[in-house]
Amino acid sequence: MILGVEGSPRRGGNSDAMLKIFSSVCEQQGVPFSGAHLRDYRYEPCVGCERCRKDKICTKFHDGMTMLYPKILESKGLVLISPVHNYNVTAWMKSFIDRLYCFYDFTNDRPRGWSSRLAGQGRKAVIGAIAEQVDKTDMGFTLDAMRMPLEALGFEIVAELPVLGIFDAGKVKKNEEEVAKIEKAASALVSSLQK
Repeated sequence: MILGVEGSPRRGGNSDAMLKIFSSVCEQQGVPFSGAHLRDYRYEPCVGCERCRKDKICTKFHDGMTMLYPKILESKGLVLISPVHNYNVTAWMKSFIDRLYCFYDFTNDRPRGWSSRLAGQGRKAVIGAIAEQVDKTDMGFTLDAMRMPLEALGFEIVAELPVLGIFDAGKVKKNEEEVAKIEKAASALVSSLQK
């Protein structure tokens, strides 16, 4: 299964449209796809309580992430899509990523060593970011803010999608060049999971 997670506060926007393209490609290729719109979930940001070190999952909160954790564990493929907010991912996406901290194991020495319980399982991911600006540097840290944590968790990033020069809600689906890039990334994700 592939889990698609988008972090836009806008319903019916470009992140939604990108997720629908991923879903369509997966459906055409016979791969189950589950989409999650973070604005529809109520969840707290990580507060660093460290309970997850012992419990191996976040037990501080019983919230929207509690519903997403089983899907994350079940999915070998992951798609993260975020609009650019102030040179970075949205607050919803940042909190989602921070709450994946519960999948790390740490040693007791200083500085602490760590490993991810999601690593070594053939997990693959695609990351995408949407910006109104036309220069990729104006995306700032957005792609890095998704890539680096996912790689640390053990995901191989098979494609990155910087979508530039698009702001109006849902307009990406009318841009044939961008749609083709998204479809190609979705196919690459499906292929990588079937090897």
